[in-house]
Amino acid sequence: MRSLYPSIEPYVRHTLEVEVPHRIHVEECGNPNGIPVVFLHGGPGGGCEPYHRQFFNPDRYRIILFDQRGCGRSHPHAELSGNTTQALLSDMETIREHLGVERWLVFGGSWGSTLGLVYAQAYPQRVTGLVLRGIFLCRRQDIHWFYQDGASRIFPDYWKDFLRPVADSPRKDLLTAYYRLLTGENEVARLSAAKAWSVWEARTSTLRPRETLVEHFNETHIALSMARIECHYFVNDCFLEPDHILAHARRLSGIPGVIVQGRFDLICPMDQAYLLHEAWPDSRMEVVADAGHSAAEPGIADALIRATDSFAEQLA
Repeated sequence: MRSLYPSIEPYVRHTLEVEVPHRIHVEECGNPNGIPVVFLHGGPGGGCEPYHRQFFNPDRYRIILFDQRGCGRSHPHAELSGNTTQALLSDMETIREHLGVERWLVFGGSWGSTLGLVYAQAYPQRVTGLVLRGIFLCRRQDIHWFYQDGASRIFPDYWKDFLRPVADSPRKDLLTAYYRLLTGENEVARLSAAKAWSVWEARTSTLRPRETLVEHFNETHIALSMARIECHYFVNDCFLEPDHILAHARRLSGIPGVIVQGRFDLICPMDQAYLLHEAWPDSRMEVVADAGHSAAEPGIADALIRATDSFAEQLA
């Protein structure tokens, strides 16, 4: 089983002015003359972490990571204005052009898989391949499963904590109830809701409990951007037409891809990955039998690294 490559530091960092008021943090690691790969983090609103650099052989890849609008080291923090899927696609093109990249491998998990797929459908000529994990199709039923009825029946104890901030709200539309709190003027209520939202995701993302992950998601800086931006996207159907990814699957024709899916992923259940794989003939799907949603789980990390190593050979 393969494990993460050794930790590395960026050789250069950039701050790109995009649409006012947003400034995007971008970093490059590995080999400046290597195969370009762009890392798309989850959330939306999650931001990049140091270990995200370690899914790629640093001798062979020019590793490009960026914090999407409103999260990580991008500014302003947790900002919702001008924060849409279409804006993120535009930011990716701004980054690509600024760095002088003609085509790149796209790597993303969870929301990062969504953004990667939508980007590849919009700019297929810019994509050499896709490595995707924990497929999130962003359909209404996918959002409903995790934030209204579905995962709640598997984790009733964790769900009770998720409901606590909205205990006095109608239960038929929890997204709207949370959105009011997360965008309201009451700072205490806003932070309480953000932490409950973020911790719910952390607790359910791994097959085996990981308290360090829960602690990380409970940090104020992480929780505020994750909860506010995710809820903002989800109440707006991720700014996509219904069933956008599957409806436009033909646009992925000719793009090779690897789909890595945990069998017991309860944030993005496996039916989403399976439907994508059936609609995308150029994809290869690898199901990890003893994993949930997180990229940090050993079986998921192993499959992702084997995929990037394989693409390094193909694209050399």
